[in-house]
Amino acid sequence: MEKLPTQFLVCCFFILLALHSFSVRSQEIEDESEFDYGANSTKGPARWGEIHAEWGAFSNGTMQSPIDMSNERVSIVSHLGRLKKSYKPSNATLRNRGHDMMLRWEDEAGAIEIKGREYVLHQCHWHSPSEHTINGRRYDLELHMVHESADGKVAVIGIMYKIGRPDSFLSSLMDHLEAITDITDGERAVGVIDPRHIKFGSRKYYRYVGSLTIPPCTENVVWSIVRKVRTVTREQVRFLRVAVHDESDSNARPLQSINKRSIQLFRPDDKVEN
Repeated sequence: MEKLPTQFLVCCFFILLALHSFSVRSQEIEDESEFDYGANSTKGPARWGEIHAEWGAFSNGTMQSPIDMSNERVSIVSHLGRLKKSYKPSNATLRNRGHDMMLRWEDEAGAIEIKGREYVLHQCHWHSPSEHTINGRRYDLELHMVHESADGKVAVIGIMYKIGRPDSFLSSLMDHLEAITDITDGERAVGVIDPRHIKFGSRKYYRYVGSLTIPPCTENVVWSIVRKVRTVTREQVRFLRVAVHDESDSNARPLQSINKRSIQLFRPDDKVEN
């Protein structure tokens, strides 16, 4: 009888280890020196699937992101419901990953709920120009808010921006961004950051199933792309690219094939915007 507790604990340990390993594999790679965005580079997007065997989804996947959301492919629906967000302020760290700037929440920063499953917010980062397009139009910037469920499923909220008025959330981070400019893998604790300050501006959003857009490009990622295009200044976009100093004009992955996937646009029946 004395062996049972020990065996139970050992079993629990390996289950937790397996879940942790799955979670790590599902998330974006942190060492961004292994790939780049050069069109003709041996480490560029066209060659990502050749760098590591576990990155095979680049070459073999059928649900890759980003995609173009054109009107003829989109079904307008009202049954998806509003994005259920329960964010809260939490300590965060800003990291220069070499190709992008990432803001990682260190403590519980809240979650979103999709079809009864809770996805906890872990980090956000920026791509310029936008990775997704709407009716073929590519915008100036795209923010990704990356969430993960307890069983390792990933959900990303994307927000696109065009040149115009400053984005207030980015403005609040500018001093911290400047402090780690040109420092690859540089990190800076930025104190308490409230993800509720990231403005959506609309209840409408596109929904489809895709992948992460950087290695390992894991599939079965639930994407929610906010329909409203917000604004950012040209200087804010330029600073995000100059700060990482990766000798590339872009950190946006090229568009991927739709492959008959369903793309839905949630539009409330009352059509009232936030």
